[in-house]
Amino acid sequence: MRKTWWLAGFMLAALWAIPALAQRTDIVVGLVLEPPHLDPTAGAAAAIDEVGYANIFEGLTRFGPDGAILPALARSWDISEDGLTYTFHLHEGVSFHDGTPFTANDVAFSFTRAMAEDSVNAQKGLFEPIASVEAADDLTAVVTLDYPYGNLPFNLAWGDAVIVSSQTAQTNTTSPVGTGPFRFVRWTQGDSIVIERNPDYWGEPARLERATFRFIDDPSAAFAAMMAEDVDTFPIYPAPETLAILDADPRFVAVIGSTEGETILAMNNRRAPLDNILVRQAITHAIDRQALIEGAMFGYGTPIGTHFAPHHPAYVDLTGLSAYDPDRSRALLEEAGVGPITLALALPPPPTYARRGGELIAAQLRAVGIDTRIVNMEWSQWLEQVFSGKDFDLTVISHTEPMDIEIYGREDYYFGYGAPQFQAIMEELNLSVDPDRRTELLQAAQRDIAENYVNAYLFQLAKTAIQHVDIEGLWANAPTQATDLTAVYWR
Repeated sequence: MRKTWWLAGFMLAALWAIPALAQRTDIVVGLVLEPPHLDPTAGAAAAIDEVGYANIFEGLTRFGPDGAILPALARSWDISEDGLTYTFHLHEGVSFHDGTPFTANDVAFSFTRAMAEDSVNAQKGLFEPIASVEAADDLTAVVTLDYPYGNLPFNLAWGDAVIVSSQTAQTNTTSPVGTGPFRFVRWTQGDSIVIERNPDYWGEPARLERATFRFIDDPSAAFAAMMAEDVDTFPIYPAPETLAILDADPRFVAVIGSTEGETILAMNNRRAPLDNILVRQAITHAIDRQALIEGAMFGYGTPIGTHFAPHHPAYVDLTGLSAYDPDRSRALLEEAGVGPITLALALPPPPTYARRGGELIAAQLRAVGIDTRIVNMEWSQWLEQVFSGKDFDLTVISHTEPMDIEIYGREDYYFGYGAPQFQAIMEELNLSVDPDRRTELLQAAQRDIAENYVNAYLFQLAKTAIQHVDIEGLWANAPTQATDLTAVYWR
């Protein structure tokens, strides 16, 4: 009996001596693409924001997980009665990661830099309404507009509008310095980026101590990394064909949400024969959207007929204007009278929608008599040649920026539309504050680009995420191109 009590006591003491399993404070995030650099104010690649938005860099405002515009570095703002002056009241006690205090002078520097003639900001149009930016004092930034513009807080929530320091702006591409809850640690080219919790953060501290972004664009490698638990989550999983397998594993859960990613076959409207609306219309009728969604995305995606997210209240379903009709396509090509057509199709690296989808599109175009030659490109080459150099015929790309239909008003944008009637719609939209009129104008803009067949509109990219079942706080939807880790933790 004594022996039994002694043994029980020993076992109980041993159990008390075993510490409780510690909650994990690190995370490994899988990303499909490696960013070309790390400065959100100097590049168009979505991967830049996927690492840095809200984690390293912050703006005056920010997007919430539901797409709402929230205060960030600005705790509040006032708008003058004439709508021409925004006064932003900044948080106290904010510092950049190098210890430099954040003040209104940094706001003035950041916006003036983005607006400058030699600016390399990929979304310079966001700042077009701004006439001047001044620091009234350290904690008050005054933005004066050329005309009333109610969308300014929305514009300033983009990654392209984050606040940078004049001390480190020139080196943010490789050593980013922001004000966010995480600070940059290292970038191992071709492999990973590591960030860690900022101990001096001005706001609610991050619950994670460290995050590693690993770059895995191969679908098989992505599946293997999840199964081996080398990666904890893919916010956008690159292998939709194996998503159901992972979701059936009790260790993981698939989260299917919406994105702002309009996936399009962009056409160079400046270049013959694509400067002919009949040719562009013929191309749209040659494409079977549903076959693309099934074949490239394994059923994940929503057909679209214009450059607008279907989940937005102002969305108009215009897919009927460009319904799959190969006979109509052939008739339009004959009517155009342009003779045999040979086009190059530039495909950036995402292996799902771009590469797989591009191969399907090329086959569909060849079926109506358009000889289509695939040119696979690395991301940096696509940005230089297609986006900046405008040297292309066709390309498949997903535009993941929020509410970005205004790009069709820019004559210098890579696909080259900028029609006067579209610009007039945008000008009125920018001045209008009436919700009903704004809806009418947004719908008019959608119809204009669809009826002029500026591009072939394919599908809205679904947010196909896979994550460890014990992770909380990741966004289900993607109102902007970000992997916001600020509220993420392990159960």
